[in-house]
Amino acid sequence: MLNQIRGLHHVTSMASGARANNAFFTDTLGLRRVKKTVNFDAPDVYHLYYADEIGTPGTVMTYFPFPQAGRGRRGAGEVAITSFAIPEGAAEAWENRLRERHVDGLTRDTVFGAPRVLFDGPDGERLALIEAKGDDRAPWTGGGVARDIAIRGFHSIEMLLRDKAATVELLQFMGYREAAREGAVTRYEIAGGNPAHTIDIRVDPAAPRAAQGAGSVHHIAFAVENRAAQAEVAKKLAENGWPTTPQIDRDYFYAIYFRSPGGVLFEVATNEPGFDRDEDRAHLGEALKLPSQHEHLRADLERRLEPLGDGA
Repeated sequence: MLNQIRGLHHVTSMASGARANNAFFTDTLGLRRVKKTVNFDAPDVYHLYYADEIGTPGTVMTYFPFPQAGRGRRGAGEVAITSFAIPEGAAEAWENRLRERHVDGLTRDTVFGAPRVLFDGPDGERLALIEAKGDDRAPWTGGGVARDIAIRGFHSIEMLLRDKAATVELLQFMGYREAAREGAVTRYEIAGGNPAHTIDIRVDPAAPRAAQGAGSVHHIAFAVENRAAQAEVAKKLAENGWPTTPQIDRDYFYAIYFRSPGGVLFEVATNEPGFDRDEDRAHLGEALKLPSQHEHLRADLERRLEPLGDGA
């Protein structure tokens, strides 16, 4: 069993438009854009990162906005809900805020005893805010959301699978243990990790197969402290039948990838070096940052990439 995994590092999804995506996460949800860069494998597409003040692992939602991308189809083999933690008692205020902004798919319920607000993002992605007891992470308040209700970071993700057995075996190897069951959903948690330590699995054998597009989660990333820990994880995963990619330098973290048995793409990302490696913390996410291999494209990219509408 692995003991290096610390919970979620980031969640990466796809969008159809950069401006609408940026406005939703920085204005409606009040997160900070901590990095404006490009997809390293498709540099004509942004890679936008939203998080707390400094992009702490476990708070970072990222997007690839492919211009005019078709919408994904919800179904089995994907992350169905990405949930953020909010303080106790904040659900009603968030419901009102989202209703005032005419956010689609707005509903309220309770999950594992905690009040939850469910809603859709700009591309139909299913998102949630869950009241989390004792979450003392410092929120970003520069986006205009009051500290007493502001998002603290991730709470959990929910995967929708036709069968969970093989995925549960993998999660258990990664250090997760079953914590609770509620209907068709089983909750798994990792001890001693960061506050984003929860994975839910919903099983529906009859669910149609998901098709990726705008609004789909591209991958989820699990946090490890450094490259040495990541190398140990890669070695042990491969020895137990889950081979990964080599370590890839993503400028702000190192990444390895592998496909989970249920179809969800998993990444293991390092907590180092962080999002302030090339920008002062006071100005994170303001300038377009390019990996060195794409710096020669700067003039063309700055002309072609969609303006985000916030002066950036």
